[in-house]
Amino acid sequence: MASDSGFSFLPQGAIIQEFKVAGHNIVLGYAQPEPYATSPFFGETIGRVANRIKNAEFTANHGKIYKLAANEGPNHLHGGTSGWGKKTFHGPTPVDRNGHEGVRFTYLSPDGDEGYPGTVELRVWYTAWTEEEDGVSKTILETEYEVELVGSECEETVVNITNHGYFNITDGPTIEGTEVTLHTSKYLPVDETDIPLGTVEDFPGIEAGKPFVLGATEPDIDHCFIVDTDAANVPLDTRQRPLALLLSAAHPGTKLHVDVFSTEPSFQFYTGKYINTAATADSPARGPRAGFCVEPARYINAINVPQWRGQVLLKRNQLWGARTVHKAWKA
Repeated sequence: MASDSGFSFLPQGAIIQEFKVAGHNIVLGYAQPEPYATSPFFGETIGRVANRIKNAEFTANHGKIYKLAANEGPNHLHGGTSGWGKKTFHGPTPVDRNGHEGVRFTYLSPDGDEGYPGTVELRVWYTAWTEEEDGVSKTILETEYEVELVGSECEETVVNITNHGYFNITDGPTIEGTEVTLHTSKYLPVDETDIPLGTVEDFPGIEAGKPFVLGATEPDIDHCFIVDTDAANVPLDTRQRPLALLLSAAHPGTKLHVDVFSTEPSFQFYTGKYINTAATADSPARGPRAGFCVEPARYINAINVPQWRGQVLLKRNQLWGARTVHKAWKA
């Protein structure tokens, strides 16, 4: 991708390393690749399954039980102890996709990788461009995912991909003062281990479309918000669905804005309570609320909920797909 595009990417985890808007890099990361190995998922492509799987197990292929790493309490989180975000991808390969300049990354995940069945190939495309809207030049990053079960070891596996980028548009060490608007108030209430209870409710204190300000410690949010409540009819490949606006963020001091759109039925919004990274030679230490995450994906623990299972169960001769668009600008 051209050097003036404002973006840079790393083969490790197909990481989004830099997302520049008017000279500001609005994502947390590092100038060198090494610190990413121990970062809290900065910019990573998360897989084979993003978010949590209850009790670190699921059934597939005629009732076979698959045991995964319990790397967050009793549950499996973000693909395991060495998920896709820590793997080396093939790429970036320059491409022209849908009329825009971009790059492609691929990763072949073998049968048994972190306990998951079947050999699958992940393809990630990043395309970037600028467009004028209401007299303002806006920087666009489109991310497209495609996963195929390419091995013959089994008939089906489970897939749920997202990007775990952290955004900070304040020019300060935390996200304090950022004005956020969630375009849905529906969310999945969870138990004490962050596994959904099976209901969809309105998130306390948040009104869809109504902005609120992120303070020094509150609101403290790490929940899955629901865009499409018709969970049983979410297609395995959502790419042909219209993009929905998930979240809008702006900062009155920097005048930076970012909107996040996706074809996905839900997204995790996380205000970064547990960030704690050491300084490096060219990057500062980061602490709680240094950034916020917007992670479009399927419902949490979908593979273990019968009416949600179809969102994530990938069979041979099918494609799992998703598309997310970030639109950022300085007013």
